[in-house]
Amino acid sequence: MKKMKKIAGLVLATILAVSVVGCGDKSASTSDESNGGGKDTLKIAVAGPMTGDNAEYGIGFTNAATLMAKEWNEKGGVLGKQIEIVQYDDKNSSEEAATIAQKIAGEGNIAGVIGHFASGVCLTAAPIYQENKIIEISPSASHPDYNVVGDFIFRNNTVISAEAAASIEIATKDLGKKNIGIISIKTDWGTNTSQIIKELVEKLGDDSIKIVAHEEVVEGSDDYSPAITKLNQAGADVVICAGMYNLVAPVAKQYKQINPDIAVVGFSNAYSEQLISLGGDAVEGVCFPVIFFSESEEEHIKSYVEKYEAEYGSKPSALTSQAYDSVGMLLEAIEKAGATDSQAVRDALAELSYTGVTGDTKFDEEGNVDKQFVKVVIKDGKFVKMN
Repeated sequence: MKKMKKIAGLVLATILAVSVVGCGDKSASTSDESNGGGKDTLKIAVAGPMTGDNAEYGIGFTNAATLMAKEWNEKGGVLGKQIEIVQYDDKNSSEEAATIAQKIAGEGNIAGVIGHFASGVCLTAAPIYQENKIIEISPSASHPDYNVVGDFIFRNNTVISAEAAASIEIATKDLGKKNIGIISIKTDWGTNTSQIIKELVEKLGDDSIKIVAHEEVVEGSDDYSPAITKLNQAGADVVICAGMYNLVAPVAKQYKQINPDIAVVGFSNAYSEQLISLGGDAVEGVCFPVIFFSESEEEHIKSYVEKYEAEYGSKPSALTSQAYDSVGMLLEAIEKAGATDSQAVRDALAELSYTGVTGDTKFDEEGNVDKQFVKVVIKDGKFVKMN
């Protein structure tokens, strides 16, 4: 908590002008009504990267939030109010996120925040939301320190240790590999995730399974050959990639030029159609655990995927779908609270049991969730369940 307070103090900076795009309204809108908008509207913020290398994630969050809001609005909204999604572009920058969090707090008419994307960015913004008693639900933050910021901070994503364990299980049990190489992006999340992988492998207690090498790389680089060469020389027979699709795709391409037999395992943040578009044949056989699988035969998931694809022209990713459910949970909590008062909604959210497209969700005392993973592999240019 002392660490979080220190972070909060560092980010309480001068408020800068931020571009705000309302759903269906290209200009910023304000209201004198507090805790959720004006008399006829209830505002929910979506904060994430809308531009830059990670824009797909922020845009996906916004699309999913807008779709959920549309469904509620068609049924009459919530508490007699129509729901408005307000979009904020943090450019996946901690500095931008701090500015946005201050702006949201200053406006005083936002019922809750869906976002941010990267764990490090969330860790910067969360203390500001907590101080101002604004509910934040991140669909993607997995850093273990995120939820300890305070009781208004929730995540609709598993803690990274759970997903790392699932990735290791794919590598060692499903693929039968023994010599693990790690390639991770040089961010707080990447560094933390790679360390967790190492600790979990050590805890397996199997001397035949080991980490043979670990390479950190700068996100967005075009050439990973130096790192790949070192991993290959160390004898890796499987590489676990701690990064998004824009790491996994080029690593798979470049690695298979050196070693066509290398196995590649990723995380759910790489589960995107962009991975297949960028990687082509090289990402055949890439595996990862996901909470949401777009090819599911469950009727409520099929219906959601069809609606999303009809609206936006692509299938939703796992993190996008967690944003969809995050908005649904927030709205259901508001309905159960019978008010937009942030404390009442926060208390209702903490007690909520929600069945959505990403499974059954119940927050624990720390605002974490525990969900079941589906193991997915790319086969013939499509995502399929692993046998």
